[in-house]
Amino acid sequence: MAVTSGGDERPVVCGDLDHQTVDLIYDVCPGTRVEGLPTRLIEEATHQDKIWGPYREMVMAYAADPEVRFRAATGGVLTALALYLLHSGQVDFILHVKASNERPSFGERHISRVAADVITASGSRYGPTAVLSDMDSLLELGNPFAFVGKPCDIAALRNLARHDSRVDALVRYWLTPVCGGFMPSKDLREFLGEQGIEFQKIHSLSYRGYGCPGPTRIEMTDGQVIEQNYLNMWEDASSWSLPFRCKICPDGIGEGADIAAADTWPGGSPTWEGQKTDKGTNAVIVRTAAGQALINAAAEEGFLVVEDEIGPDELSDFQPHQVAKKYASWARHLGLRTSGQLAPETERLRIRELAQERKITELLLEARGTRKRVMAGKTREPAPAFVKP
Repeated sequence: MAVTSGGDERPVVCGDLDHQTVDLIYDVCPGTRVEGLPTRLIEEATHQDKIWGPYREMVMAYAADPEVRFRAATGGVLTALALYLLHSGQVDFILHVKASNERPSFGERHISRVAADVITASGSRYGPTAVLSDMDSLLELGNPFAFVGKPCDIAALRNLARHDSRVDALVRYWLTPVCGGFMPSKDLREFLGEQGIEFQKIHSLSYRGYGCPGPTRIEMTDGQVIEQNYLNMWEDASSWSLPFRCKICPDGIGEGADIAAADTWPGGSPTWEGQKTDKGTNAVIVRTAAGQALINAAAEEGFLVVEDEIGPDELSDFQPHQVAKKYASWARHLGLRTSGQLAPETERLRIRELAQERKITELLLEARGTRKRVMAGKTREPAPAFVKP
């Protein structure tokens, strides 16, 4: 992986590629293939929702440790589960993400073997991270581990499992946050610049945490600290952007994971008043028997507090943008294909069935919008000029 002159991470070809390797890349990359849970795991589910997919239960939960709950992005459920797994000895390490030590707006692949490592990596990263960049080396270790990554990272690893039996043998738990995408580095620089913040002088960037959602905290190289209310920074969606791949994502809700954890703000956003009293609670989608056993054990051992059971209607209220994107995905993919572009191949995500519930005029609007982006060159990137990471 290398950093482009535009500030993004992209894969670099080292050596010659034969047809077999290229076919493997297309079959594994989540830009070209996204699937839901493997069929054998769907059979473990006790419920099936047209939007939220297969699940065994949906609950409200948070980390039992008040400090973990406070530091985390929302309720700290994924952090608490990672802590429990290391404590119980069920895995040798956690593969996940932490803030980059070298590039403030990026995350970096992180291995946690003790509780302190997990705590260091808690909180959200709204930036790119090549969390699977050395997966072959990690599989070579032969040690069981848990993976915490974005839904597209989960999809990539599930895709790889079809070609490499070590994945299913060693990845004991698959955990994900429900994901709304991230801002490309170039756009983030411009966004911060409009607020008078010089990107090159940023020492560290914390998007949220230390509260729910907590402030966006920027530490400058000269020691200056800039803190902004989360809503000041991120409420106006028109002021920030997403990579095109995020706009056509068919699975921001983590259908390939054992457990997915989501924000719980009615209407999809925190309120000014609510931030003063919200201690942070996740909506948790438990999809598999392994996920169910993990949630139960973490609660019994005092790492997690599980509250009321909820249902798909509550989740849709908390995550309306995910619902909208799920309904729009098939039409956006159609717009790509009718423009002669690649679109992700999908399985077990029901996006065609959901599209059939929409009016034809709505589907055409989505497809034409995508075609316009293709014509404007917004769906492709020029061959990048690479700089050293």
